[in-house]
Amino acid sequence: MSTSPQVLALCSQFNAVLLGEEDTRIKIAAAPNPPAQLFEALRFVCDKHIELEIWPAERLEKARHLPDEPQHEELPESSLSIVTLLNETLQKAMDLRASDIHFEPAEQHYRIRLRIDGVLQLQPTLPAHLSAAITARLKVLGNLDIAERRLPQDGQMDMELGGGKASFRISTLPVRHGEKVVLRLLQQTEQPLKPGGLGMSMRDAKLFQSALALPQGIILVTGPTGSGKTVTLYSALNALSKTDTNVCSVEDPVEIPLPGLNQTQVNIKAGLNFQNVLRALLRQDPDVIMIGEIRDAETAEIAIKAAQTGHLVLSTLHTNSTIETVIRLEQMGIARWLLGSALQLVIAQRLIRKLCPHCKRRGTHEHILPQSTWPEPLPDWQAVGCERCYGGYYGRTALFEILPVNNALRVALTRGAQMHELEEIARQHGMVSLFENGCMAVSQELTTLEEVYRVLGVPHG
Repeated sequence: MSTSPQVLALCSQFNAVLLGEEDTRIKIAAAPNPPAQLFEALRFVCDKHIELEIWPAERLEKARHLPDEPQHEELPESSLSIVTLLNETLQKAMDLRASDIHFEPAEQHYRIRLRIDGVLQLQPTLPAHLSAAITARLKVLGNLDIAERRLPQDGQMDMELGGGKASFRISTLPVRHGEKVVLRLLQQTEQPLKPGGLGMSMRDAKLFQSALALPQGIILVTGPTGSGKTVTLYSALNALSKTDTNVCSVEDPVEIPLPGLNQTQVNIKAGLNFQNVLRALLRQDPDVIMIGEIRDAETAEIAIKAAQTGHLVLSTLHTNSTIETVIRLEQMGIARWLLGSALQLVIAQRLIRKLCPHCKRRGTHEHILPQSTWPEPLPDWQAVGCERCYGGYYGRTALFEILPVNNALRVALTRGAQMHELEEIARQHGMVSLFENGCMAVSQELTTLEEVYRVLGVPHG
């Protein structure tokens, strides 16, 4: 007997999963303490015996959104409109906490992948002929040129999903079988934007808070794309935003609108770039300036000068470590003595996946690393994988490396000390590296050494 559409609709409405339906009974899975309305409605539409299984919320979430073998499942060429299909895909991405959505045309099918906890997860494929219609719809939403298929385009789009507004950054790229489209979710589920909630150690959190209390100087947050820099910056801005403080930002784009902040989005086509906005901001009587990213020497120079003239400046840079950030700014043409006088704190960070608490398993042996890297044996935690998680992991946590620029470092910077000497001075004053913090996370049962290697690489020596 085919599944009743009314039963499926009711299960979807009450966040339940239909496990099976026969002539005289149906079997469903639901969260603990399911509402009585669910059973009343089911009896009304089908008048069958109801068998109930109680599942944890994580298992229900995965069963509703991730098929067991999505790589082999192809959605039928249904009568659902492209608008409905896209809305359901975007809502699903938000429900699963995805940061990016990849729409990828191929010769025989159309592939969709969601980046969940930093790793791409394949979704049910679509027929290849839907590629052009989906791409056109996405371009319309992002105010892009539908007729232009030969050149990359980028933009931003806002949609009403799940009763709220969601913002996406959209990027298109010509590929072999059409155009690939990638959406970056800019506003995710609400999370407290507080420096104390970032996951730093007590020492690192204290250093961060102390730097934010300074009247002037520059604080830099570094790391690759998707390492959590934006949340760290906005947490700082949220803490600094007060009625007696003028907090301004220049961003591309504005990722998280915050009340009380003066946020300006650059518009390259109109000639409004980072440098123009920064010069204008300095005439707006600011106390705190946030620069979305230091991309070139001119922006770096303006930021350093603003930090020297009585402003607290926060920004990001794409480097691998705190010490490398200092060297990168020097390579941009910033004099060492300027760096020594303006730089207050550098934060390098990464995001690593956390072990699923339901299926993690400790292996029989231990990992022995070189003494200079980590002095103690590390437990061999293994990501097993179960119905509640994604390959043995669920959620992510941040690793930090905090470099306060103290007097010893200022002197070394001014006299032209090399990178290894700067790192030695930093370590003498208590700096803990990203990899050491990763090893600490392994010892605390948060993640695996393999995950630390995946994110940070294998250290030398």
